[in-house]
Amino acid sequence: MGTARQASLASPDPVRVTNPGGSSPFVFTCDHASNYLPDELGTLGLRGVALSSHIAWDPGALPVARQLAAALDATLVESCISRLAIDCNRPLDAPDLVPPVSETTGIPGNENLSAAAREARIALSWQPFHAALDTVVQERLARDVETLMVSIHSFTPVYKGGHRPWHIGIIHDDDTRLAAPLIAALRRLEAVVVGVNEPYSPADRVYFTLERHARSRGLACAMIEIRNDEIADKAAQGMWAERLADIFRTLSPARLAKPPPR
Repeated sequence: MGTARQASLASPDPVRVTNPGGSSPFVFTCDHASNYLPDELGTLGLRGVALSSHIAWDPGALPVARQLAAALDATLVESCISRLAIDCNRPLDAPDLVPPVSETTGIPGNENLSAAAREARIALSWQPFHAALDTVVQERLARDVETLMVSIHSFTPVYKGGHRPWHIGIIHDDDTRLAAPLIAALRRLEAVVVGVNEPYSPADRVYFTLERHARSRGLACAMIEIRNDEIADKAAQGMWAERLADIFRTLSPARLAKPPPR
């Protein structure tokens, strides 16, 4: 995998919505699905290894999300542009919205952006992704369709020299309607180490997409992080998609319908 364009499917579209009319109550998102960089951005001053590494995308997350959505007849909304260009899972005022550094790697093409260049990045990827997801949710709610939201991510086994023992993590805030049964079911799996708000938590500003589209509407939601060495090939991706599909089939939307009192 020498470049971003070789490592993932190049797409002229900044966002892809699959199965918008799906019968499942679940809407899945994959915010960091691709490491594709449009020609006008070049490589942002990076070399091939960085462009195909986890700083550019969430390796393995998209195949799991696609198989999971297909198994459940669910809707999937995926970003088709690398988070190196702009991170769709960050608020517009976040310091790492257009990251000048990712982990320990400097990104020359993101340094000292003008206001106009920053607005162009927002229009390139962030705005289309959130507009598409907003449309999906609004149309479902207008039809009075039960809607629960889950974002699918992956994380690197080692971050800044620290080893991460969790095979999968469930990220949530104070609304645990969806997270709690997910965590309980995952803990019943043999030899699976489950992180609860690990390796990230909402305090790390990683919960933005769910806050914007689910929590703001009182919809049950959760974020799934799978360690990327667990989903490094097709067989492993299929196994995790099947495991998660089996769990989601057991969840009762009626039980998750109302947000907890505040």
